Amino acid sequence: MAGMSAVTARVRVEPIVDPDSPAARAVRAMRVAPDQYRYVGDTAFNLGDTLRDPMSEAMAVVADDAVVGFYRLDFAPNAVVGRSLGFPSVGIRAFVIDHSQQGRGYGRMAMTACCDDLRLRHPDRAVVVLTVNCINAPAIAAYLKAGFTDTGELFHGGSAGPQHVMLQFLRKQ
Repeated sequence: MAGMSAVTARVRVEPIVDPDSPAARAVRAMRVAPDQYRYVGDTAFNLGDTLRDPMSEAMAVVADDAVVGFYRLDFAPNAVVGRSLGFPSVGIRAFVIDHSQQGRGYGRMAMTACCDDLRLRHPDRAVVVLTVNCINAPAIAAYLKAGFTDTGELFHGGSAGPQHVMLQFLRKQ
């Protein structure tokens, strides 16, 4: 992994369906900085929980051939903000880039790849929704750079404090 940079790495996303796959093992080994843990929780737990949920998909973030991140797609009707958004939506939860891989632009590129993947594999979905803690400035900036819009609404259901509700439309409305 030495020498890999976001400028030259090809970032893609792919579903994890096998809990014993190399991608699943790589996700379980991921770590976050202590101050980030309250936002994303334990990645191994999140992977297992996602794989057990028929309304979710576990997704690996891959830079070149290395798994560098993970997130959960949540297809429940009231995913993420506890209510319908008025459009067929998909929520993103538990998004994490491994601590050793942060600062290379993988988060922004992963969100772009995520939206491209959703347009291809789930064309029935119109919007992606996520929440991000109000004090998590690096994550807010990454999501904005990836084309998400801050709705101005705050979600107060998270355990780490109020969160911005952010959306990205996957098709013209």
